[in-house]
Amino acid sequence: MTISGGATSPIGVANGFRQANSFFDEYGIWKEAPVLIGTTKFEPRPDVKNIMITGGAGFIACWLVRHLTLIYPHAYNIISFDKLDYCSSLNNTRILNDRRNFTFYQGDVTNPSEVVDCLERYNIDTIFHFAAQSHVDLSFGNSYGFTHTNVYGTHVLLESAKKVGIKRFIHISTDEVYGEVKDDDDDLLETSILAPTNPYAASKAAAEMLVHSYQKSFKLPAIIVRSNNVYGPHQYPEKIIPKFTCLLARHKPVVLHGDGSPTRRYLYAGDAADAFDTILHRGQLGQIYNVGSHDEISNLALCKKLLAEMNILTPILTPITPITPTPITPILTPITPTTTIPHSAPPPPPSPSLEEEFSRWVKYTHDRPFNDHRYAVDATKLKQLGWAQRTTLEAGLRVTVAWYRRFG
Repeated sequence: MTISGGATSPIGVANGFRQANSFFDEYGIWKEAPVLIGTTKFEPRPDVKNIMITGGAGFIACWLVRHLTLIYPHAYNIISFDKLDYCSSLNNTRILNDRRNFTFYQGDVTNPSEVVDCLERYNIDTIFHFAAQSHVDLSFGNSYGFTHTNVYGTHVLLESAKKVGIKRFIHISTDEVYGEVKDDDDDLLETSILAPTNPYAASKAAAEMLVHSYQKSFKLPAIIVRSNNVYGPHQYPEKIIPKFTCLLARHKPVVLHGDGSPTRRYLYAGDAADAFDTILHRGQLGQIYNVGSHDEISNLALCKKLLAEMNILTPILTPITPITPTPITPILTPITPTTTIPHSAPPPPPSPSLEEEFSRWVKYTHDRPFNDHRYAVDATKLKQLGWAQRTTLEAGLRVTVAWYRRFG
């Protein structure tokens, strides 16, 4: 969902304190960016007032920050808590800077004093915990960093939430905690065994175990959410869709791991925001909810869709009309030095085939140490709360590609 809007009094916020600055003047192009949110709207919960969203300047969380701030301006105060790592940006929420129900707090989830200060200063009653290291490729080379942020950071947040008496702790996990799903296997339910296969997924599974332990030991009111891949505008260009879109827009080839056969299911960020909004208002404490898309596609097929969406392969998809050479007129007279031999012009060189053109734009490299072939979760439980995927992959890619061509 796109809404009109624009802040007129730019505000910069650090550690909860607002200070006027020239934020918009420095980042003028963002004034032209559309304001993107989800589509859901519920009757506000009377037991929810002040919501802390960790990782709020990152990709998925910023969609929920914008959505809750703009859809519930008189019901909820939204505190975006983020340390502003490489993949975060204040541009993702800059449109909210003049909203009275929005505050940005620069802090690190691995720092107990900053977490507790934020919780107490803003009287937080509800936490959405998104903050995490999430790029699988990086987890193979810097696994300690993933353990520190995803496991220890979650532990700090849980202990802090227990200390101040949080009423609702919604922990955002991933479908990768289930591990690989075979082609002929059923979609996995929330009760399926966790079997992560890479350091990132293992760190998220470990974080879930901590959440579960605080539920049991300290009666912490928590919900766990496991989502499949999310894409859309505002995603840092290290993931396949924004990265490949930005490369192709700059006329550079893209590189696939292995043979490109692994498949993933993709959910548009607006639909993900709707899922989190639905869980906030209708989800039951102590439950786990899968957030799943029905759009499954291989990495190779996704490349073809991106190439077509960017009109890179379109010209060669039109059948080429074969050229018929002019027939040579039979020579009926003896050849003399002044006789001109009739001839046809040489045919032009053949146009490149679709395969040749595709290989020009798509290259291959060694696969990850281990690359799950596919993930597949069953989202029936969430759908029973009223959530539904509204955006097809084709429609979502169209919006996403257009956004990155302008703002990427």
